Amino acid sequence: MPVLTRLIPSPLTVDIRAGALDDLADLLSDQRVAPSGRLAFAISPRSGQALRDRFAPALPGADWFADADGTIDGAVRLAESIKRTGRYDAVVGLGGGKVIDSAKYAAARVGLPMVAVATNLANDGLCSPVSTLDNDAGRGSYGVPNPIAIVIDLDVIREAPARFVRAGIGDVTCKLSAVADWELSHRETGEPIDGLAAAMARSAGDSVLRHPGGIGDDDFLVILAEALVLCGIAMSVAGDSRPASGACHEISHAFDLLYPKRCALHGEQCGIGGTFATFLRGDRETALLMAQVLRRHGLPVLADDIGFADDEFVKAIEFAPQTRPGRYTILEHLDLSTDEIRDAYADYAKAIGS
Repeated sequence: MPVLTRLIPSPLTVDIRAGALDDLADLLSDQRVAPSGRLAFAISPRSGQALRDRFAPALPGADWFADADGTIDGAVRLAESIKRTGRYDAVVGLGGGKVIDSAKYAAARVGLPMVAVATNLANDGLCSPVSTLDNDAGRGSYGVPNPIAIVIDLDVIREAPARFVRAGIGDVTCKLSAVADWELSHRETGEPIDGLAAAMARSAGDSVLRHPGGIGDDDFLVILAEALVLCGIAMSVAGDSRPASGACHEISHAFDLLYPKRCALHGEQCGIGGTFATFLRGDRETALLMAQVLRRHGLPVLADDIGFADDEFVKAIEFAPQTRPGRYTILEHLDLSTDEIRDAYADYAKAIGS
C-alpha cells in the first residue's frame, strides 16, 4: 500500500513575540523571502503613515503604498502601483485586517509572495486564503494564496485599541460553533468533512476559550495570535472557509448587510452569533461557557450590547441563511419561523443573564 502524504500550504515563518518588527528585514532575508530587501509595503491611507515613519528607517530597500483601504478598487490600485513602480521580492501588509486583505489580493494579482504584519488581532484574516473586500454590492470574498510569512509584534499589538484585540477573541471562540455546524452538515447532508481542518479550528477555539489570561498578558496574546494563524491554515487545509465559518458568520454577515451603518466589529458579531448558534444547537453548557468568557473579556453577548433591539436581532437571524446560499448550519437545519426565533432568543437571553 502506498504511503500518501498531504502538503499543507502554510507560512515559511511565523514570528510572534515582542520586538518582532525590529528584526523584520533580517528575518525575511534569512528565510529567503526577500533576499534583496526590495519590499513593497502596503499601509492604510490614514493610520499607516505613523507606521511608515516608525519603521521606514530600518527598511531602506522598501517602497510604501497607501492604497490599502479595504476596498476591491483600492486593492486593484495597490496592485497597479506596485507593478508600475518596480521589481520587488514580496508585498508586505502592515496594519489591520483591511490592510492585510488588500495586500493579499494585490500580491496575488501581481504574482508576488505576501507577508502579513498584523498590528491588531481582530480576526483570522491575517493568515487565511481569503481577502474580504468592500465592493459596489457590499462586501465580497476573494480567494488568494496564504501569506508566506506572519509577523506579529506584541509591542505593536499592545498599542492597538483594546476593542480590536478583544474582537479576535470572538472570532476564534466561534470556531467551536462553526465546526459543530460542519459536523451537522456532514451528518444531515453528507457534506464531506476534513478531520484535520476541523481539529485545527476546534483546538484554536478551545485554546482561547479555556485560557485564564486576558489581553493584558503576553502569554494570552501569544495564544490568541497562534489561534488566529491556526484558523487561517485550517481554511487552507480544507480548501474552503468551512472550518472557520458557520451560522456564526452568517449572522455577522446579516448584521453587515441589514445594518451597514450600525454594525459592530466582525469578531464581536461572530462571538454573539457563535454563542447563540451553540445555544440553538442544544449545547447549553458550551453556550454558557462561551458567554461567560466573552463577558470576562469585555465582549458583547446580547443584541443590546452592540446597540440592537431584540427585534432587529431576530430579523438578522431570519435573514442570515441568505448570506451564504448552499451552506448548511443549525439555522438551515432548524428553519425557525420569526416567532420561533424570537422565543429562542428570549430563552437564550434569560439563560445567559444580563
